[in-house]
Amino acid sequence: MFSTVPHIRRKQVFSFFKDNAVCLISGVVAAVTVVFVPPSLEYLSYINWNTLGCIFCILAVVTAAKREGLFDVLARGIVRHFSKARSTVCALVAITLVGSMFVTNDMALIMFLPLSAMVLFRAGEARLVPFCFVMQSVAANLGGMIVPFGSPHNLFLFSHYGISMGDFVRTMLPPFVLSVVLIALACLVFVHGHAIEVKAEGSDKVDRKRAATYAVLFAFTLLGVFRVIPIGVAVAIVAVVLLAIDRKALAEVDYGLLLTFVFFFVFSGNMARIPAVGEFFGQLLSQNALLCAALASQVLSNVPIAVLFSQFTSDWAGLLIGVNVGGVGTLVASLASIIALDQFRAIQKHGLSKEPEVARKFTMGYYLGLFTAVNFAFLVVLLGACLFIGY
Repeated sequence: MFSTVPHIRRKQVFSFFKDNAVCLISGVVAAVTVVFVPPSLEYLSYINWNTLGCIFCILAVVTAAKREGLFDVLARGIVRHFSKARSTVCALVAITLVGSMFVTNDMALIMFLPLSAMVLFRAGEARLVPFCFVMQSVAANLGGMIVPFGSPHNLFLFSHYGISMGDFVRTMLPPFVLSVVLIALACLVFVHGHAIEVKAEGSDKVDRKRAATYAVLFAFTLLGVFRVIPIGVAVAIVAVVLLAIDRKALAEVDYGLLLTFVFFFVFSGNMARIPAVGEFFGQLLSQNALLCAALASQVLSNVPIAVLFSQFTSDWAGLLIGVNVGGVGTLVASLASIIALDQFRAIQKHGLSKEPEVARKFTMGYYLGLFTAVNFAFLVVLLGACLFIGY
């Protein structure tokens, strides 16, 4: 019996490192920079407290609404209106795209990928799950670009540069419109329109009072994001209300993401104080901030690139477009893509089938090949279009 204890501990340690890998890696990277810039009170000036407050409010409210099942009810209500494979996939991808505008790209995938798997399996269309997951990943990464709260890096840049909502939307509208058109075309071209029976089962009962409360909390969050009220006030309201009606929602907030941002701030702040680094990145970004941000995101992911590059350029528009367009491409270009991969792994065993075509599409090789082909196609077209426009 006692011999199983180390095994259990190893599994727990592995699970901890897996669930917090990005946070731990960012902590190690930040710690390395401490060697070059010794700790001091100046470290506190690195942290963008407005960004952390905005992210906390959004995560807390969305977690509470998710626990109440509000998003599941909304999504099921939408997909029940479709009876063809093509329209069903389009609806699932569209839900993810629109959802990313309000709950961030990461949360949109966490909420809607399981729903997509459930709907397609029950409709006897398991073979469409890998394609749908890839397109939802693309939709989440690109759909959230149109609003500041569509992704953590947007929230940061919106706060860091003090961008107005009008300037933000005007800057991101062309790549957003092109992204929506490309996503729609991909779904229409690569999914057949044969009839299916969609079975999105589950209870549609919700607590209307709580739903209204969460809507009000989200409104306060938006007021904080748009700097109508101090973000500290929004944080206090959200925290106090959830403490009163749903403490578990506060406990389930992804605090690892908040800590990851703290590490990113320390890393970028220290890097900016190293003269040789500042000179190198300053010259590099002065050539083309958009291109540099998009390509660097393929290696280091768009969130840390947004935080790091913001220290060395005043071209917020180029940086903003670059990290958003750069969210597609490699698997590590966006944390949302890693979430989609983990979700695919979770349902992979349910895709086992005697049909060779279905079984082949549930292999990791097929998924990664499809993901890479689709994402790089989007990256090339979007990046080419943005550079042609002259951003």
